[in-house]
Amino acid sequence: MTVKIRSNRNLLTFSIYTVIHSIAMASTKINKSFPPGIHGPSITFFQDDQQQEIDWPTQERHLEYMVTSGMHGVVLAGSSGESATLSVEEKGLLVKKTREIADRHGKTDFTVTMGCLAGSTRDILVQIEAAYKNGADFALTLVPSIFHWAMTQKAITDFFEEIADRAPIPIVIYNFPNLLSGLDVNCDMLDQLGAHPNIAAVKLTCGGIGKAQRVATQFEPAQFTSVTGMSDWLVAGLTAGSTGCISGVANIFPRVMVEIYDLFVAGKVAEASALQKKLVLPEWGIGTSDVSGMKWIISKERGYPLSSAHCRRPFPKFSDKEKQERVVRLVAPLLPVEEELKAKKV
Repeated sequence: MTVKIRSNRNLLTFSIYTVIHSIAMASTKINKSFPPGIHGPSITFFQDDQQQEIDWPTQERHLEYMVTSGMHGVVLAGSSGESATLSVEEKGLLVKKTREIADRHGKTDFTVTMGCLAGSTRDILVQIEAAYKNGADFALTLVPSIFHWAMTQKAITDFFEEIADRAPIPIVIYNFPNLLSGLDVNCDMLDQLGAHPNIAAVKLTCGGIGKAQRVATQFEPAQFTSVTGMSDWLVAGLTAGSTGCISGVANIFPRVMVEIYDLFVAGKVAEASALQKKLVLPEWGIGTSDVSGMKWIISKERGYPLSSAHCRRPFPKFSDKEKQERVVRLVAPLLPVEEELKAKKV
C-alpha cells in the first residue's frame, strides 16, 4: 500500500505521518525516517577544575530531566553540547547513559541523536560508528569548515553522500552557516541529498523557512524532512512543512515546546501561535547569550551547580552581571507556564 502526502502540507500531513511512520521504518525503501516532534539538544556539564572532566552526576540528572519531560528525543554533543570539545569516548558515553535512562523509564523507543562533528570525513565516520555502537538512532553532522574556502557545492554534497554511504545509522544534516564561515546547504543541494536512502533530515539553524517549504514540496516526510533549528519559528516551520524542532531552549522549556507542537498537530493553530509568542523573547535571550549563558540560566533555574555550567576552556565564563540580569529578565515570564504544564502532565 502506498500513502501519498501532497505538497499542501496541511494538518492532515501530521496525522497521516504519525500513522505511516512505524510502517516506513520497517520498509526496505524508506529505512531512515526521522521522528516528528521536539528533540532537545542537551547541554554538557563539566567539573570546575583544571581538567574539566564531565560532571556526570549533574549530567545524568539533566539527561533524566530531558528524557522525562515529554519530548520526542534528545540530541547529544551538538553545538549546544559543545561537540567540538568532546572526545569520541565522551560522546559515546553520553549516548550510552541516555539510552540507559530512557530504558529505565520504559522509553525504549526514545530517539537519541549524536552530534558527529569534526574536521575530516575520517574522524566523523569514527564518531558515527561510536554513536551506533552506544545506541544512537541518528547522527547529526556539520560540513567540516576549517578549509571553508575549498568547500564547493560539489565538495559539500560529496561529503554528505560519502558519510551516508558508509554510516551504520541515518544522517541528519546540520545546516548552520553562521558556525561554518558562511557554508550553506542550499535548496538544490537538499534536493540531491534528500534522495539518499540514508539521509533522514536537515536541521535548519540557518532560519531558512523557504528551505522547509522546498523540502516539504519535494519529499514525503518519511523519506526526508526538515526541523527548525530555533524555537521562535516553530509554528511557522510546521506550517511550511517542517515536522519538528531542535533548539537549545528545550533544555529549560521542553514542555512549552512540546505543547506548541501538540497544539499545532491537534489543529489548534491559534493557541499554538499564542504560546509561540510567549517563547520568542526567551529564545532571543538565551540565543544571544551564547552557549555559556544558556548553560548558566539553565543551571540557575534547574538548581544545578553553577560551577558546572562553565564551558570548556578557552570559552570564556558567563560572568557579566548585566548579561546575567538580562537573560533572567527575558526568561522569567515563561517559567510559570513551564511549571503549569509540568503539573498538568503529572
